[in-house]
Amino acid sequence: MRSILLVFAATLALTLPAKADNVTVAVTAIVGHPALDAVRKGVQDTLAAAGYKEGENLKFVFESAQGNPATAAQIARQFAGDEPNVIVPISTPSAQAVVSSTRDIPVVFTAVSDPLGAQLVKNMDKPGGNVTGLSDMSPVAEHIALIKEILPNVKTIGYLYNSGEANSVSLLAVLKAEADKAGIKIVESAATKSAEVQGAARALVGRADAIYIPTDNTIISALEGAVAVAEESKLPLFTADTDSVSRGSVAALGFNYYDVGKQTGEIVVRILKGENPGDIAVKTAAGSDLVINKSAAAKMGVTLPESVVSRANKVIE
Repeated sequence: MRSILLVFAATLALTLPAKADNVTVAVTAIVGHPALDAVRKGVQDTLAAAGYKEGENLKFVFESAQGNPATAAQIARQFAGDEPNVIVPISTPSAQAVVSSTRDIPVVFTAVSDPLGAQLVKNMDKPGGNVTGLSDMSPVAEHIALIKEILPNVKTIGYLYNSGEANSVSLLAVLKAEADKAGIKIVESAATKSAEVQGAARALVGRADAIYIPTDNTIISALEGAVAVAEESKLPLFTADTDSVSRGSVAALGFNYYDVGKQTGEIVVRILKGENPGDIAVKTAAGSDLVINKSAAAKMGVTLPESVVSRANKVIE
């Protein structure tokens, strides 16, 4: 009888799905705003779908640096000391802080435009070591084309960014190259902290035909200040991330950041199941949505062409 029970137990163990081991995933972001929050949610939901559920077999830790690089470094050191199974830094500043703090704990960065320029990895295909992740390099040429389609007479675009954020500096070089091909001049205006964003936007009034904001966490965290200037001055404002359109930009062509989080989560799951992060190629986020805001466009004196409206994935009235 005992042997029969042992056989039955063994058979049952083979047929039941394996339960994920208890793990800790520590997530940090440089600041809180809708796009980065959506990334975190995407990671969390993907972990749950793979069997890693908070409160059951997953400890999901999140810390925001509140826009402060020194705090980002402090959080990185704390996470390194806590030794979670995987650390997921969202944004370039957080990723740089985490990668500098550990050589042993697996790191999966995300929402980083230029991993090579930020010196997170030396090779995108074979990153080596303990680091891999997901790039959200913006389709800058398509952004220029979209702005030209909406504003056919555009000659100068104002680039509003944090000059201390490596991500935004890398994008500026790409933007200048693409704008030059289109016969457009780029005018820069920098804000190194959120309190400076409105003033930096105001500095572009009279110098640019439109404002373009990249996936810059400092600027996006204080986007409403820039939007207020754009509305007051009838200066069309465009963003690189689609989550910012509902907050007042005219349009954006870019990633759905919840999907970026899900794609990041898939990499985390692979590592939790035993893969070496250094053997996983750094991926570029997939998918692109066009989101437009008719109300914002009207406030900034813009009439959206039907060619743009008809192909938008989402229209905000």
